[in-house]
Amino acid sequence: MKKKLLFGLAVVVALALAFVIQGGVNAASLTSGINLRLNSTLTGTVGLADASVPLNVAYTKTFANGVGASQADKVYSVQLTILTAGTSSTDLQGSLVDALGAAFTPAKLRCVYIESAAANTTNLTLFGDALHVPILNTVATTMTLQPGGVFLYCNPPLAGTAVTAATGDILKIVNGAGATAIVNMVLIGTSS
Repeated sequence: MKKKLLFGLAVVVALALAFVIQGGVNAASLTSGINLRLNSTLTGTVGLADASVPLNVAYTKTFANGVGASQADKVYSVQLTILTAGTSSTDLQGSLVDALGAAFTPAKLRCVYIESAAANTTNLTLFGDALHVPILNTVATTMTLQPGGVFLYCNPPLAGTAVTAATGDILKIVNGAGATAIVNMVLIGTSS
């Protein structure tokens, strides 16, 4: 009888902990940061002297939790495997969920990060869908991302980049023919 009572008590405690943990998911907040550093040194000879010209350019942007300018409250990350000559069309108003299981349906995008794995052997064509999020201004505009390449887009003002259900909510990536491609994608946005 004591064993059954202890087992029952353990089940109740486990369920209570599960509800407490689940409750914490609903109260999630987000802070994000972009840190980009470009270092380059140009060296050569000028007359009889050796010259060295260092270049150090940095871009740092922090997004506090929220939906205002320089704020974000939604993040989604995924590693995509796109078959040879295949297409990945990510619907931002579809059924995506974040790492905590909450729906990812941003009203605006603040940042888009797309990375083609260095081991890829095919080029990627980004965007160009008729229902695309207007990252490159027109839906017909595309860009090529070669193996090992990175596309980074940040739009911190209040307006951000609008995501419009059914007319402007797709992020399309087309893989060239020849091999499967691995793509890492991170999206940072706002709920309203």
